[in-house]
Amino acid sequence: MRIKSYFARTVEEAMARARQELGPEAMLMNSRSASPETRHLGEYEVVFAVESGESELPANAKTNDSAAPAKTVDQISSGVADLKKQLDHIQRTLARSFAPPQWPGHSPELPDAYARLVANDVAPDLAREIVERAEARAGGPKLAPKGSPQRIDKAAFDRALAQELTTRFKTEPALGRGEHRPRITALVGPPGAGKTSTLVKLAVNYGLTSPRPTLLLSIDNHRIAAAEQLSAFAAILGVAFQTVSTVAALAQTIEENRGKDLIFIDTPGLSFADLDSSSGLAHFLCTRPDIGTQLVVPASMKPSDLTRVIDGFVAFQPQRLLFTRLDETGALGPLFNEAVRTGKPLSFFGNGQRIPEDLEEARAERLVQTILGEQSSRVQAA
Repeated sequence: MRIKSYFARTVEEAMARARQELGPEAMLMNSRSASPETRHLGEYEVVFAVESGESELPANAKTNDSAAPAKTVDQISSGVADLKKQLDHIQRTLARSFAPPQWPGHSPELPDAYARLVANDVAPDLAREIVERAEARAGGPKLAPKGSPQRIDKAAFDRALAQELTTRFKTEPALGRGEHRPRITALVGPPGAGKTSTLVKLAVNYGLTSPRPTLLLSIDNHRIAAAEQLSAFAAILGVAFQTVSTVAALAQTIEENRGKDLIFIDTPGLSFADLDSSSGLAHFLCTRPDIGTQLVVPASMKPSDLTRVIDGFVAFQPQRLLFTRLDETGALGPLFNEAVRTGKPLSFFGNGQRIPEDLEEARAERLVQTILGEQSSRVQAA
């Protein structure tokens, strides 16, 4: 097996050179930024491997023995075969990930729509399924004169595409859980997600504007400043505030404030290392039918981290997803992916630092329009 590195200004340029020299059977093994010592050769180093008919052992590898032991040769052959299988698997995975799907005999609107979705970080497999369902929803391709591509009505297809996206997820901009009174909402999530500021925004928009008797509770023992910040906000807003240190104290405080209309619970930001130690709080929140738990996650996280965080908080059994920092990202596809994957409704969107202005109820139209909006540079990149 022959292994060779190619250096170029872009990964795509290096891959093209490798394919041209080594042929279509060349297998991509690795791609990385060039080291400082090789940076003059190109910004990126891409490593390819290709099978070779020549002996795998260099001439200077010969020993005094006339032949290597049979067991050693078998081990080498087995290792090479395993490596080839792994490389083939990587090649197939990369092909599925980066090669755009083909729709022979279908309307040319399909690849355009697919590119638009993928450019907004909608998962490729999900994007393809949505595009094909939208085509069927729009009535399928119409017969065209011989020699010309089949087409569907573009306006009908665009409407069908928006409808197909909308039917894939739910929005539920609500507080509490069910018809229980008072409406109790707990916000959980990783550190830095914006739980405390979001809680204050909710309290202002749904407690003070009505007005409704409101209580802010903090069980954040990880950051002393968090309770102080929430206490300061409560004083400014003129609403009640209490801090508790245990789950038992939290339950007692809720019982003592049944006369309130709204109760908001601020919880500590939990990293993956903290999740095991928070099992008591998780059990309390998910077993209380009167508490609506919402998982607060930054929309600016990369898709793989977003999935990992949401799955990490499964013990809390949140009923809704609340996304913050929409103003820090131009692609809302990952939000859509998680809403579809988990089946959990989207509740609210935080889109800035201002309190209480930068909070909006999650609306399907808003998310769909953003995903389908004209962003030519991103579409071209996809």
